[in-house]
This record gives sequence, structure tokens and C-alpha cells, in this order.
Amino acid sequence: MAEAENGQNPTGLQISGGAAIMAPVSAFPNGVPGNAIIVLPLSKPSDELKEQLNAGPTALTVEQMWKLLGFNGPAVQVQDDQGRPIAIGLEDLLAGLDKHWQEAQDDLGRGRIYAQELMKYGRLQRAEQVLSKIVAKGGTGDDWLALGVTQLQQKKLDKAEGTLKGAQNLLKQNPYPSLHLAKLFAEKEDKAKEREFIDKALEIEANSVDAWALLFQTVRRDNDGDTEKAVSELESLSEKKKAAAAYVAIQGFFAGDESTLDKAIQYAKKGAEKYPDDTLMLLCLSALYGQKGDLEAVVRLLAPHEAKMTRDVRLANNYFEALFQSRQIEKVTKLLNALAGSPSKEVKQFAIERSRIVAQFLQQQQQQLAGAAQRKA
Repeated sequence: MAEAENGQNPTGLQISGGAAIMAPVSAFPNGVPGNAIIVLPLSKPSDELKEQLNAGPTALTVEQMWKLLGFNGPAVQVQDDQGRPIAIGLEDLLAGLDKHWQEAQDDLGRGRIYAQELMKYGRLQRAEQVLSKIVAKGGTGDDWLALGVTQLQQKKLDKAEGTLKGAQNLLKQNPYPSLHLAKLFAEKEDKAKEREFIDKALEIEANSVDAWALLFQTVRRDNDGDTEKAVSELESLSEKKKAAAAYVAIQGFFAGDESTLDKAIQYAKKGAEKYPDDTLMLLCLSALYGQKGDLEAVVRLLAPHEAKMTRDVRLANNYFEALFQSRQIEKVTKLLNALAGSPSKEVKQFAIERSRIVAQFLQQQQQQLAGAAQRKA
């Protein structure tokens, strides 16, 4: 199967829009195209499929492709009872989860898993029905929040408002009900209420990156796209709240575009200077240096923070990658030995896996050196 763009594809078929081409390998006398995806049916090909293959290349919609391959809906990856990844049609997955829940509707865990998958794949109306039942059966604040989000996504604003306020009452230390209420009032074009709930989210959690990011977008929008005005307001409020997350949000606005990467680094450096021990700030700045290919800067930034790496695998990963890619093997070994004694299972597992990679690299180096010595002899 080969995905195709508008226009002509290697088989000569004229197609437009997103599509798939089904063809036998013999249809590509000059070799299979680089953008082809080879798909093997999980079950015996039907007579219909064999006939189409014998007829030569055929343009299919994506839905037709999945049907011909024996999937009921798009293929999604799940795990079997042994934890192994398998592919299953989306409709079969959802039908199975629905049946599993219907068999024991008092088992709210089953309903939550079903609702989560429904939301993941955009089946919002059914997700709302399931979550409504969970809430009615004594669901938690998180269930109220999920229900409010599905209602908001469907633009059921009045329903969503009541549900999200209910979630807010149950989740007093969680900023997300307030953040979603802010988005709701943005839909209602009530700017005063929108800002009120953003501020409330920041009162609950001053280092909520999502709250700072939403504030940035709101200030920028309300000032005719003035980015500098948004930056200025976030920096000022960051000083009052002593919140490094404001700079994480600012750098995030610039980090996605290569042309503004230097500006992202500028603000991340500023945040790291103001909040030198903030882990998220260190992660952002080291990732930006890595994106720019400045491994030396990553090492220089993170070297004083090795103690934090025994508790945070993300920092350990960024430091390890910079050291390993710059071939500072002695420092890599020392780091992994220190991480192996971490109380964190995640960090310990990271150290074990990376130690294997380093061992393989050293073995390859030894083999190359032995080969070179033999050739000289």
C-alpha cells in the first residue's frame, strides 16, 4: 500500500486527496516506492481482494483499505492478555470495551477505560453518555472533569459550565477545571470571566505550564497579536508568583519554529538564570540546546545537577545523550554507576538499558580496532 498525494503516483493512477493504492509487487517494475507501506493481511485474503490484485493497481479510500484487510474500522494497536502488541479494528475495540462494561456497569473502572478510548478517537457523544452514567453512580472529580471536557468539545456550553463547576468543587487543588472553564468563557466571548478563571488556575497551581500558556495566548489575542505585550505580562506576573513555568510557556511559543529557536533559547536562559534549580526549566533549556546541536552547552548546563538525575529520568536522559553523543565515555560510565543506585525504579531501569547500549558501543569499537590491526599486519 502506498499513501499518495494529489496528482500522479508511481503506478500511473490518477488520484486526488488522501488515499491508498493497492497493488501487487509486480506493479512496481522499477522497485517499490520509498513511501510505500507493505501491509500483510491478518486473515486469508478474500476472493474479492484476490480479484482486485489480479486486475492491477487500484485506488482505494482508507476505509476501503482497512475493510479489505479484514479490519472493522482503522487498525489500532492494543495489548493482548500477555502484554504483547496486536492490531485490531477500532470498531471491534470499542465494541469489546462496550460489552465488557455492559456486563458489569457497577465496575466504574471498566467504564473509565471505555470512555477514555471513546474520547481518544473522537466519539464524544458516546463518551458523554458513558461518563454521565459514571458520574451518576458516584464518580470522582476526575470523572466530572472528563464529562465537562466532552461537553465543552461538543459546544454544549451550558451543560459543560455546570459540570466543570462541579468538578472544580471536587478538585479544589486541581487547576484544570478552572482552565477548561476559561476556555468555555472564551467560547462565550466573555473575556472578563475567561481571565478570572485563568487567574484562578494560577492561584491553585502557580507552576501550571498550561495555565501560563493559555494566559500568553489570551493576552496576545486581546492585544492584536502583540507577542511582546504577552511576554511582558507573563514576566511581570512570574516575578510576583515566583513561577518558572511562565518562562517555560514563553519559550514554548518560539521553540516550534526554526527561525525563532534562538529567541526560545534566550527566554529559556533567562528563566534558568532566575530559577536555576527548577527542573522543568533545565529540561527545556537543555532540550533547546540539543535541538540546536550544541552538546557542549547541554553538558555545561546539566553537569552541576547530577544529584537531581537520580530522581528525574528526564534530566538523566538529556545529560546522558549529550555525553554519549559527544563520546565522553568516562563521564557516561560514572553517571550510569551513580544512577544505578537511585531509589527510583524508573531511573534504575534507565541506567540498566543505557549501560547495555554503552557496552555494545565499546564492543563494536574493540572489534573495529582489532580489524584495523589485522589489516595493518
